[in-house]
Amino acid sequence: MKTEKIIENREILINNQKINYELRSSRRARFLRLAIYGDGRVVVTKPWRLNESLVEHFLRQKAGWIIKKIGTVSKLENPNLGRNNKIHFLENKAAAFNLIKEKIIFLNEGYGFKYNRISVRNQLTRWGSCSRRGNLNFNYKILFLKPELADYIIVHELCHLKEFNHSKKFWAQVGKTIPDHKERRRELKETRLSLF
Repeated sequence: MKTEKIIENREILINNQKINYELRSSRRARFLRLAIYGDGRVVVTKPWRLNESLVEHFLRQKAGWIIKKIGTVSKLENPNLGRNNKIHFLENKAAAFNLIKEKIIFLNEGYGFKYNRISVRNQLTRWGSCSRRGNLNFNYKILFLKPELADYIIVHELCHLKEFNHSKKFWAQVGKTIPDHKERRRELKETRLSLF
């Protein structure tokens, strides 16, 4: 038994703007879900038996958020940042790993920190992380960022090997290599909007 199907492509007028969306019905869904992807697709998933008339009401309630996100997507310099599927991840995982490893080796020369495993993942909300065991994890979409933003993420996680916090000492470590880290961090927060 299929758990999900695409009902059809629909459109709705919101704030004098025509929005095309894909309506799905799922046996697993318990609530209405709304997603806007980096390629511009708007997808609504509803519980299997939910009346379709409630979908438009739901979309009108979310009108401000929808318009804002669609505007953000249209400004993306690289639409790859907004793609969230396994195939895209697998196609780019090796290239991302090679880039990240090269940058770690280069950027760590000034620090000499010891680290263990490097992992590349398909994460929806995080660019990177560092475990207490010294494992470094990165989002494969670093591959599609500006080089200066990718460098910031990698230095940020490297410095957690020394300071496992966001104290003044931590930022001082980051600043040794990325003196303009505040500006890069601000730009990265804006870029993060594409990671729906």
